[in-house]
Amino acid sequence: MNTLLHICCAPCSVACVTALRAEGIGPTGFWFNPNIHPFTEYRMRKNTLVDYAKTIALPLHMQDEYGLRGFVRTVCDGLEHRCAYCYRVRLEACAAYAAAQGYDSFCTTLMVSPYQNYDLICRIGTEVGAQYHVPFLPRPFFHHFREGQEKARALGLYMQKYCGCIFSEEERYLKKNQKG
Repeated sequence: MNTLLHICCAPCSVACVTALRAEGIGPTGFWFNPNIHPFTEYRMRKNTLVDYAKTIALPLHMQDEYGLRGFVRTVCDGLEHRCAYCYRVRLEACAAYAAAQGYDSFCTTLMVSPYQNYDLICRIGTEVGAQYHVPFLPRPFFHHFREGQEKARALGLYMQKYCGCIFSEEERYLKKNQKG
């Protein structure tokens, strides 16, 4: 089975690629993350993934679009719903590419994080999969989150400290200041 794997970052891909390969699935990575801000963070995550993909012989398709203005315009009036938009825009791009290129299915590394909404990701993935006529593979990668993160640290991969959007960075900062 050839599966297109949307990848949010290299550390999250570690456990996902390993799990898919253990199932006999040969994933191809797909980078599309217009939600990641600021640009220095976007570039660091992208470059880390490109370097890591080479070390594990992971084919990688880059849809390199730094989308600050479009992302902010879309979510500014409903910040509490930004994650649903974020999941949808990335999964839709992955499903569209998977369908156009003849992949059997698509999946996402977003499902590895216990901090993401697994059920919402699966619902949106299933919806956009039906729209593009390519099945979404729901996988509970989150069971492997800690081991994947440990391996990523051991490999010296850049480890981000927030989900990706500027608003999640703000939340991290505010929580940090409330504790201090």
